[in-house]
Amino acid sequence: MAVQTGGRLRQAARGGGQATNEARDAAHSARHSRLLDLTARVGLAGRGLVYVLIGVLAGQVAFGLSNAQTNRAGALGEIKDKPFGSVVLVVLVIGFLGYGLWRLLDAAVGEQGESDAKKRTVRRLVSAGRGVVYVAIAGSTISFLVSGGGGGSGEPAPWTARVMRNDAGRVLVGLVGLVVVGIGIGMIVRGAKRKFEEKLRTGEMGSFARKIAKPAGMVGYVVRGAVFGLAGVFVTKAAIEFDPKEAKGLDGTLKTLAGQAYGQWLLTLCAVGLALFGVYSFFEARYHKL
Repeated sequence: MAVQTGGRLRQAARGGGQATNEARDAAHSARHSRLLDLTARVGLAGRGLVYVLIGVLAGQVAFGLSNAQTNRAGALGEIKDKPFGSVVLVVLVIGFLGYGLWRLLDAAVGEQGESDAKKRTVRRLVSAGRGVVYVAIAGSTISFLVSGGGGGSGEPAPWTARVMRNDAGRVLVGLVGLVVVGIGIGMIVRGAKRKFEEKLRTGEMGSFARKIAKPAGMVGYVVRGAVFGLAGVFVTKAAIEFDPKEAKGLDGTLKTLAGQAYGQWLLTLCAVGLALFGVYSFFEARYHKL
């Protein structure tokens, strides 16, 4: 009886291992499918469009031509108001979902041939985080589309107020702020050291693409990182001072810069940098190693 039981357990273990391997193979095949590749690239191009529009809106605010939201909600509003805008938003949703799913599958199967276990783990965690973020962006875009553009300001103060009802929530908000600061610093380093080039098929890029994509990526990542880092500082400050109104998203951060000495030039610099990140994203959509 004991022998039979042991045999069944070994057989079940083999069956479980085979099922795990089959699931991993299916995830690997899906990750490299042509359809997912296409939708992921549409997602990167969609990110580019959003950041170009944010840059344009920030430039208009800098010169007093508009007081529009200088964030994703403002960019989506600009798209929606144009002919076939709703169609473009649907395409963006598909692209964001595709890129998010690709990132999640990348986290599930890992990088093939990566020998450093620590680096492999970090990369998988980063991919998982980005996947969740882009699925959430797709969800917020769907909400914006369904609500007719009435999805709120996109600023973090309301959710910060809800979370900061007690000391534990206050600590959580502070940690989130510090994480965002860290992400911003990471972006600055990625741009300054041109580490983003590691993920591009630079050998396939022509001279024009190289002349535009590399400086656009460098400036774009540095400026985007600086803005993200400053937004993280505001969130952390909100936790320290127990004042949710101190928390600012992209729109609040940029408009706070506009209110400083030389604010017009600071905001103009940010507008150019964010637009350049959008331009770089178009090249990444074409040459990113997926």
